[in-house]
Amino acid sequence: MTRALDRTLQNILTSADLPTLPVVASQVLELTARDEVPLIEVINLISRDIALSSKILKVANSAFYNFPQQIGSVQQAVSLLGINAVRSLVLSFSFLSMGREKEYRLFDFDAFWERALVAASAARLIAQQATEVDPEEVFTLALLQDIGQLVFALTLPVRYDQLLQHLQENSALCEIELEEEYLGLSHPLSGAEVARAWGLPDAIVSTIRHHHEPLRYEGDNRHQAVAIKIVSLSNLVAQIYASPRPIETRQEFEQKARQLLGLEQPVVTAILRRVKREIEQAAGYFGVAVKPIRPVAEILQEANIRLSLLHLSYEEMHRELQQSKEALQSLRQQLAERKQVLERLANLDGLTEVHNHRSFQSFLRTELIRSSRNRRPISLLLADIDHFKQFNDCHGHLSGDFILKELCRVIGAILRKYDLLARYGGEEFVVVLPEATVEAAAVVAEKIRLAVAQHDFFDGNHHYRVTLSIGTTTAFPAEAPLGQNEFIEQVDQALYEAKKRGRNQVAAFHSQSRCKWLPL
Repeated sequence: MTRALDRTLQNILTSADLPTLPVVASQVLELTARDEVPLIEVINLISRDIALSSKILKVANSAFYNFPQQIGSVQQAVSLLGINAVRSLVLSFSFLSMGREKEYRLFDFDAFWERALVAASAARLIAQQATEVDPEEVFTLALLQDIGQLVFALTLPVRYDQLLQHLQENSALCEIELEEEYLGLSHPLSGAEVARAWGLPDAIVSTIRHHHEPLRYEGDNRHQAVAIKIVSLSNLVAQIYASPRPIETRQEFEQKARQLLGLEQPVVTAILRRVKREIEQAAGYFGVAVKPIRPVAEILQEANIRLSLLHLSYEEMHRELQQSKEALQSLRQQLAERKQVLERLANLDGLTEVHNHRSFQSFLRTELIRSSRNRRPISLLLADIDHFKQFNDCHGHLSGDFILKELCRVIGAILRKYDLLARYGGEEFVVVLPEATVEAAAVVAEKIRLAVAQHDFFDGNHHYRVTLSIGTTTAFPAEAPLGQNEFIEQVDQALYEAKKRGRNQVAAFHSQSRCKWLPL
């Protein structure tokens, strides 16, 4: 290492602007570096950080892992995922939070992490074709491969701005050569040295160091060599989305996928076809805002159109361009319509056409997080049709179906646009009231109860009288955190109390009252 290079690295490593790992992440790394780590120690460490525990549970319960059962605790998550996967998740969440409090003149932080997420998602798909590596581990490796660029932006902002300005003026220049010219070292080297200083595992350090030149890795660890090749290929997939020449980049990806991993063209095509969905899902799991992701096929189609237009006259070019735009617009419209239909089928109850149980759980999870962040209350109502079985037994299931649909129409007319009404199951319906206080929830519940009791349920042949028993509960997640299941259990207990009192009334759950139930 030259003196100039050594001096630049020292400036970076001693810079006050160089981010540090969160305390929990550092402790997890230190703990998992041991040969034998008791699971209970990892569980206790992660459980101390409520935000981190919530994030890990969210990802563990998502399609990212696709476990058949609901995971309800950190202990269960760590046991099922294993030490390595948990460590990867902790590192991923830690790095995705770095630098967001600063703004840079030319360095686009959001675009940087968006590109990193594209690469990580692609790496996970590629790793599924290689049995030697764990897809979740490779996801983290790919996410961090270009961390050296972030290091430059944080610790050498003036010189790095000059480099970025030069790149903007001429995108054909080699970025790594410019880094060595302007800064004295490349981002793979700076990223690897910072990762080493942070105490990250050797697998991460080696991957960052060699991801642009995977064949220069000289270690004898085949597992590590394959991981570096996968991360290198994931970088090419990210370039397809960002490069002005996506066709050439796609061809390079196909060629190197065959050369490095022996992946044939059908496998490459399948990976590129699935990567859009993988990116969008990963963005949701890890809380990263990304711009709308277009399918690779659409990107390549537009690139082909641009190339063909170069050989046409101006009038032909205009005509072909217009036709191509119309065809693309038509395709987008068809895809959007199909997406709406699928979302409708996935989120709505087929009979009543209000939200279904799955949609309710997702909405409630989001609103609990938002309420905690905004330090606002949130209320929940659970309503049950009194003696509903008698309607089916005496008048038939068609009459019962009519009552369920008409009931939703009556309740929906009372609610605000941003409230949610969902069919909880059978004749039970749940209402989520964001930012509603205890008093507001009681008012809404009583309005619903009274409106239903006074409504003439007339199906053209018979008049029916319907009453509801309603339970209510209110939470202040910022002041008293509680789990989603605990929140639902509270309102269910309140509903049981309303029915026990004789039905056709409202009961409110109140956790701090000696008498747990408040009459309404």
